[in-house]
Amino acid sequence: MSEFDDESPASRPQAVRSAVIGSGGGSGGGSGSAAGSGAAAAPRPVVSFHRRELDQILRLYGRKVASGEWRDYAIDLLKDRAVFSVFRRTSEVPLFRIEKNPKNARRQGAYSVLGAGGVVLKRGADLAQVLKVFDKKRDLRLVEV
Repeated sequence: MSEFDDESPASRPQAVRSAVIGSGGGSGGGSGSAAGSGAAAAPRPVVSFHRRELDQILRLYGRKVASGEWRDYAIDLLKDRAVFSVFRRTSEVPLFRIEKNPKNARRQGAYSVLGAGGVVLKRGADLAQVLKVFDKKRDLRLVEV
């Protein structure tokens, strides 16, 4: 007989889940008493890109990689903003940063594109409009022969 024979199978995963959640931090300052009491530590809020936002960004990224302009990217999910950084080479500073900052949503728009020096290239509430800063401007003229 094992030590779990007296417990129902449904209660075992809950015990493991609460032990894993309670033992993971060090941010609470306690000695792990949360795992023993069954109370889970509150997760830290993190700003992230939603699936549709990532789809728009990665579609643009794929076009730029295919044209040879961009080579690498990084995603940073911070507690106050989410950042998609674009690199020409892995060891460089980012060429561009696409940021989502919900604090600016009502004033300037949650999305912004920043250049390598930190200069804001475009800001707005709609990601598709903000990403248009990367579209090439083509001057097409009618030439008569």
